[in-house]
Amino acid sequence: MSTIGINAVSRWFGNVVAVNDITMSIGPGVTGLLGPNGAGKSTLINMMGGFLAPSAGTVTLDGTPIWRNEQAYREIGIVPEPEATYDFLTAREFVVANAELHGLPEPGVAARRALATVELEYAQDRRIDTYSKGMRQRAKMASALVHDPSVLLLDEPFNGMDPRQRLQLMDLLRTMGAQGRTVLFSSHILEEVEQLAHHIEVVVAGRHAASGDFRKIRRLMTDRPHRYLVRSSDDRALAAALIAHDSTAGIELDRAEGGLRIQAVDFAGFTGFLPRIARDHGIRLFEVSPSDESLESVFSYLVAA
Repeated sequence: MSTIGINAVSRWFGNVVAVNDITMSIGPGVTGLLGPNGAGKSTLINMMGGFLAPSAGTVTLDGTPIWRNEQAYREIGIVPEPEATYDFLTAREFVVANAELHGLPEPGVAARRALATVELEYAQDRRIDTYSKGMRQRAKMASALVHDPSVLLLDEPFNGMDPRQRLQLMDLLRTMGAQGRTVLFSSHILEEVEQLAHHIEVVVAGRHAASGDFRKIRRLMTDRPHRYLVRSSDDRALAAALIAHDSTAGIELDRAEGGLRIQAVDFAGFTGFLPRIARDHGIRLFEVSPSDESLESVFSYLVAA
């Protein structure tokens, strides 16, 4: 099991600061890297992969700096966002070449295994310039996996993939995370991150904005009311009982779908008070669900902060 450490890292290009004093740790399991376009995600991934030197700070693999450390490449597989293939080669030739660069004893065997892992055997002897974008992504993925790395860095890996290919890749990344490998991927599709990542890192304007489970991050945002949908046996009576309590800032009856839409300014106070007030008034609670605890809500709050 490997861990990537990012310690007070900055990277600038001339007068442009792409990454500004970021510290984080990426450990075993699947981590999603989120941020708006231009937030610094690709720059971070390139520094983790050893393709780019930090202007300040250090990026390490298990405590050892990655930059200009050839041994680190034995443990790291990277799928960059830009097209990074040789179009005149077949996928098999491309992946075999990467296996040979890693000095693997049986490059052909390793390449066949990697191509099978990404389900590209059927087209392995076609030139890459005949591939769709989704197939190119899988060829890049096979080349990153050919040396069986303990760390996998993926920059927008789902780009161009059809729904079946996306599901297959998501299953593969889940399996790798469950095996104890360190998997980091960036994606602009929040649903993919929500379904796949057990942990998120959020970067906004080159700075580290949040880290952890997105539901826990949401609960720490005490400056924003928490929104709930509550359905009960007597919505009007429940609203009347809740309206005066300090934990609520607003209650609205949803006439179209039924239930109450509640803004709670005190998460702990509201979740403790709601069942007590329902019991005291003889009201049955059928549903209590947060309506703004999705990754999309958390991300929009962080970006707007």
